[in-house]
Amino acid sequence: MRELSLDHLRTLVAIADLGSLANAARALHLAAPTVTVQIADLESRLGGQLLVRGRGPVQATALGERFIVRARRLLADADDAVEDVRRQLAGKTGRVRVGASTGAIAHLLPPALERLARDHPGIDVNVQVLTSNDSMARLAAGSLDLAVVALPQAAVRGVHVTALRREAVVAFLPASWKAPKRLSPQWLADRPLIMNDASTRLYRLTAEWFSAAGLHCRPRIELNYNDAIRTLVAAGYGAALLPDESHDPARDPRIIVRPLSPALWRQLGLAVSEAGASGTTRTVMEALLPGSHS
Repeated sequence: MRELSLDHLRTLVAIADLGSLANAARALHLAAPTVTVQIADLESRLGGQLLVRGRGPVQATALGERFIVRARRLLADADDAVEDVRRQLAGKTGRVRVGASTGAIAHLLPPALERLARDHPGIDVNVQVLTSNDSMARLAAGSLDLAVVALPQAAVRGVHVTALRREAVVAFLPASWKAPKRLSPQWLADRPLIMNDASTRLYRLTAEWFSAAGLHCRPRIELNYNDAIRTLVAAGYGAALLPDESHDPARDPRIIVRPLSPALWRQLGLAVSEAGASGTTRTVMEALLPGSHS
């Protein structure tokens, strides 16, 4: 059987509700012959009579009564689907896939997720732990909508990057170490180091900081999980260069933090897939961007 037309179903329901083809035509702003043709076409497609036309109100046949019940459901489902799309385009509902490092997930995303849960409860944010390189690749492939990435990033077709925030990189040391108030590359190069793995932007940023002083850093271990790195620092295993998260209320007393000299900064950005930049994705972006909320 050929596909059913929603317009034809809407006309059928209007006739059932209003009692005549003429009343349905006026309500739907259609010419009377158009209504007649639509019902005839619908009955032809179904292979059975749906309405009995005679004197007085139009009556549905037994077949028509059963079909009209289904038609109402189909029209309601179609209206719901259209409304759902409209709400997504307006940024009120939908699912957004977000990639970020463990550090960003632990310290940057929670306030934004709290605001979204309060102001936009219809938005479902799916967070994935990814490096910046992985996030950019998935954005380009269309399997991710939004990501917090370390800058700079090489241009990727179909992905737009906006600056988000700048964070100071500081040294996390075992509290048992005797350290000056500011730490130089020379001082740190003589100590055991715990670093992010070589695939991360933070590793390259740190290596460049040592290289500018004519030094080559040799990490004792590489990890891509900042909380695990801090645990090893607290155990006295080595020093780590990580973004300063001074707002963290759970800082371990076995760790001391020192600024670097020269200063080292990490720039973060928001990367978004142009193909997936729907209203819902924009709503999540606004929750993450500084100055876009009170």
